[in-house]
Amino acid sequence: MPNLAHKTFCVYTYGCQMNEHDSERIVGMLESHGAIRVDTVEEAEIAVFVTCCIREAADVRLMGQVASIKNIPLPKGSVLRKRMVCIGGCIGQRDGDELPAKLAHVDVVFGTQNIERLPYLLEAAMADGGHQVEILETSDSFSSELPSKREHPWAAWLPITVGCNNFCTYCIVPYVRGRERSRTLEDIAAEARALVEDGVKEITLLGQNVNSYGRDLYGEPRFADALRAVSASGVERVRFATSHPKDLTDEVIGLYAELPNLMPSLHLPVQSGSDRILKAMNRRYDAAHYRGLIDKVRTVNPDVSLSTDIIVGFPGETEEDFQATYDLVKEIGYTQVFTFIYSPREGTPAASMVDDTPREVIQTRFDALVDLVQENARVQNRRFEGRDVDVLVEGASKRDDRVIVGHSAHNVTVHAPLPEGVALDEVAGAIVTVRVDAAKAWYLSGTMLHG
Repeated sequence: MPNLAHKTFCVYTYGCQMNEHDSERIVGMLESHGAIRVDTVEEAEIAVFVTCCIREAADVRLMGQVASIKNIPLPKGSVLRKRMVCIGGCIGQRDGDELPAKLAHVDVVFGTQNIERLPYLLEAAMADGGHQVEILETSDSFSSELPSKREHPWAAWLPITVGCNNFCTYCIVPYVRGRERSRTLEDIAAEARALVEDGVKEITLLGQNVNSYGRDLYGEPRFADALRAVSASGVERVRFATSHPKDLTDEVIGLYAELPNLMPSLHLPVQSGSDRILKAMNRRYDAAHYRGLIDKVRTVNPDVSLSTDIIVGFPGETEEDFQATYDLVKEIGYTQVFTFIYSPREGTPAASMVDDTPREVIQTRFDALVDLVQENARVQNRRFEGRDVDVLVEGASKRDDRVIVGHSAHNVTVHAPLPEGVALDEVAGAIVTVRVDAAKAWYLSGTMLHG
């Protein structure tokens, strides 16, 4: 077994919730081998980067961060010859041997399929001083089988699938995460029960395409069964991410009325409101189908909060295409929208599509959409004014340590001052009731009533 006793480390995480989950497993794994987590790279003998390559900005940010630590001295007392720099996740999977060639002070590169190998690769790099690069195309294991150190003891990610079979033309995920693989229902239910026994109050089911869960194991999606199994664990809150509209079934939608601990929020990426662009993206639904799903959800539970992802400036997007997206966003009224300007990813079909739209035109469209999103969010959040909402307290505001921050059942951020005589550690991780006094675009503020 690798011996990393007393070696200090820090982990930098970029990208999606799956990367956040992988980072928690890396922390738990390194600590199980004797390493000690620290907060800053200045204190760390080992720096681990868990990367994302969905957008070009992530590559640029990684290169800058890794380059910036090259000349930072090791912490006092270290016996290492240099700080160990490790790159994993999607960029590690995609670039492999190219990374040490670009960044000579990178010591270890690992991928999305073999994070359990990190301690062994680290030990080898520390022993002989050479670059250690190990990338696997597939794996039979799940990272959930590794030790974990959760960011918050009361909340947990629970991956039920890894990989993706959709091959949207703009997306690199199938190439760096591999084909879709599902865990068994029995494994999922057992982990959910163990998490509840460990004090977890909120479980989020994860998958690149979470609602196609089970197709590879059972011949058809059984995501509704997975939701029921996790709900039966008795956990107070159940969420899931991320859904694909083509796989959101009536049975799953019906669970918003059936399962009391399934939170009334749904993230359903639409990407575009234009049927022409959706076809070019290989999304396999049209805007009418998407609108129909939203109607069904709101029929089952009119109070559900909706969020989505949208790409502006996909190759060939015309003003008419953008207007269709704008109109859809205005019509549906999302509580939150994650908006992105299209970024070509080498190796995807869209990267070779010709587009002569001026950047300033794309930026103008993007800015207009952001303004609409902000106004929609403000309108949606006003419905909570005067209501009592249940909030899972996650910590204190960065601006005021006497103000709690948490998320409501609808996944809206909530701020509230701590009552006189109540300490933060008394309510951290608890679900408290907050009466909403004011609604902003991105958060609610109110008065904490009781826990």
